[in-house]
Amino acid sequence: MRGVSLGFLVLAILSAVCGMVWGIVMSATADHSLAPAHAHLNLLGWVTMAIFAFYYHLVPSAAEGVLPRVHLGLAAAGLVGIVPGIVMALQGQGDGLAKIGSILTLLSMVVFLVAVLRDRRQGYSQPAQ
Repeated sequence: MRGVSLGFLVLAILSAVCGMVWGIVMSATADHSLAPAHAHLNLLGWVTMAIFAFYYHLVPSAAEGVLPRVHLGLAAAGLVGIVPGIVMALQGQGDGLAKIGSILTLLSMVVFLVAVLRDRRQGYSQPAQ
């Protein structure tokens, strides 16, 4: 695995590690007040980024060009914005960062849709054996 698929996989693994550590801390302190942010880190960070990684790995033609790199950048920026933004919102410090992260995350998914449809029109290519 390399290129954007590797970038997405590394982001997914880092998110999973952070999410696991955060979950242990919440359990140890019996303070689950930030559980919504933790859930977003796990679902957007670990699950969604891993799905992106494996899609681009399994459909290498979709990983070509600038669009997948834009997708990776938007997805990473969205994740980095939405998780601390939710923390800030839960702590009464405003929800601006969460809103920005949400919009970037939505844009990331729209770019992924475009990448999937674009590759579908071009015809799927099989990975080299």
